[in-house]
Amino acid sequence: MLTLIARCEPVAEPYGELVLPYDLRIRSRLRTRLATGEEAVLKTERGAVLRGGEYLRAEDGRVVRVVAAAEKVMHITCADQFELTRAAYHLGNRHVPVEIGDGYLRIAADHVLRDMLLGLGARVEELEAPFEPESGAYGGGPGHPDEAGHGGKIHQYEKNE
Repeated sequence: MLTLIARCEPVAEPYGELVLPYDLRIRSRLRTRLATGEEAVLKTERGAVLRGGEYLRAEDGRVVRVVAAAEKVMHITCADQFELTRAAYHLGNRHVPVEIGDGYLRIAADHVLRDMLLGLGARVEELEAPFEPESGAYGGGPGHPDEAGHGGKIHQYEKNE
């Protein structure tokens, strides 16, 4: 059984792919299978989210690419930026994981939230797509990396001297 233990740099030809939905990519301990069906165990650092496109090294040195599985999501758009910001506020107020894109939001499919968003005037399209929500203001794992390669850090303060 392949035991995946740490993130690593990309390789040209990974050994395999680990295809997981978001709710399994937030786990640090998991018994799973590669896309080929080979059994694997995930034993990575706690509190970090695996993102599609990342690579994991196994105990024996083999490298596996993480793939964000397509899952049921709601793709949210609005007539203008104000309305989209308003929708984001109401989702955040409910502590819902949200993927933020250029002119859209995505959340896991939920009929109650769909009704709320429609009531706010948003357009909601249900589709199957990879889900990559923001990691949060305090960095609960690697999110969208900054120029220095740090992920999940939304609040980075620099001392001006």
